Amino acid sequence: MHAICETFAFRRAAKEAGLSDDEIADLVDYLSRNPLAGDEIVGTGGCRKVRVAAKSKSKGKSGGYRTITFFSGADLPLFLITVFAKGERADLSQRERNGLGEMCKVLVEEYRKKVVKVRAGA
Repeated sequence: MHAICETFAFRRAAKEAGLSDDEIADLVDYLSRNPLAGDEIVGTGGCRKVRVAAKSKSKGKSGGYRTITFFSGADLPLFLITVFAKGERADLSQRERNGLGEMCKVLVEEYRKKVVKVRAGA
């Protein structure tokens, strides 16, 4: 199993989209075992789009949610970036994809800085 890090943006978006705590727990459980799940989003530096069934709305994956994740290797957690209902949007714009790529670079840098500080006893 792999570590999962929920971003504040993900938590906020999950609440707005109406995901239940059980749906989030199921997603975290699934992704911790399958960090490379979903389709890679070109131009984002490695973000993936994972289709998630909307159990609370009795819809399958086709009518469910899209979760954006980022996984960059075994030394980092999988980051839950955001989530949205399929009907809310079809795809990400080029500008949004570029922004995700930049954000993920910062996530990796900041995470690694904090891990180094913890290992050094800071």
